[in-house]
Amino acid sequence: MKWMSDSSVDRLRAAADLPDLSGTDYVLVDKLGEGGMAGVYRVEETTLGRQVALKVITVADSGGEFAARLRREARIIARLEHPGIVPVHDVGMLPDGRAFYTMKLVQGRRLDQQMAELGGVPERLRIFKKICEAVSFAHAHGVLHRDLKPQNIMVGPFGEVLVMDWGLAKLLNAEAANAQVEAIEARANYPDAIPDTAHGAILGTPGYMAPEQARGEAAEVGPRGDVYSLGAVLKFLLDGTGGMPKALAAVAAKATAQDLEQRYGSVEELANDVAHYLDGLPVGAYPEAAMVRVWRWVTKNKAWILLILAYLLMRALFILWRAR
Repeated sequence: MKWMSDSSVDRLRAAADLPDLSGTDYVLVDKLGEGGMAGVYRVEETTLGRQVALKVITVADSGGEFAARLRREARIIARLEHPGIVPVHDVGMLPDGRAFYTMKLVQGRRLDQQMAELGGVPERLRIFKKICEAVSFAHAHGVLHRDLKPQNIMVGPFGEVLVMDWGLAKLLNAEAANAQVEAIEARANYPDAIPDTAHGAILGTPGYMAPEQARGEAAEVGPRGDVYSLGAVLKFLLDGTGGMPKALAAVAAKATAQDLEQRYGSVEELANDVAHYLDGLPVGAYPEAAMVRVWRWVTKNKAWILLILAYLLMRALFILWRAR
């Protein structure tokens, strides 16, 4: 009996995982990536002649739990119409029985892959502000991301910044629905040691999730959990740019405070402090001495001050000349 080689088995497994697009409006182009319960493929939408990204379940789902989770993710993204959030186009079931949704095909690279090509502190802070704007918009519409990290942020060739992967998103004021989905996620990620409820399930990425999230305290994870993650992203962005200015260090420290009550109350507050720093204004996280504030004002208004001094000097010279 002749055994198949490992490479042949891998090729057969990969072919079996490909989505069955027969009878749909989509034609497979290539695979973009895979993670967790789903794979993402580049497909061509034949009716409109455009390429889109198709996300499809890649794990066994006899109970339909993962399909429900994928549809929930698509519905959450669909309610967030913002330039910094990838829009969903379609959702449904493929002929092979797997749930899918399609979304805009994003051109660009992940933030962690783009770091070497980014400019100095101002450019990085402007990127960070765009990330904050998308997350703040989601919060205003009752959605927490809960998995913010450089790998889930795309930077496009024309300065676009997109917050991706809302698979762990949580709806505010929808405890029952969240508990059901979090229980599904717990069974998916921790099948050998799952509690009766989602409480205690650790969902997120170490180093970027808030302490309360890392402890599995699902009920405690709110907007300040995303603030913590954004603070960790800010530290990542500024790492390697040289000595971090004290004001920015204070902003990052406040955003990533262990005690959630010590963090910024909202993403908007965090973004405002970053904007103030970019504009040469004092930031709330870093109280300044009176002389420092005066020097900051002088530095900011240097051109006007020089013009006034030049005018006064000319007036003084003119008066002296007239007095002769």
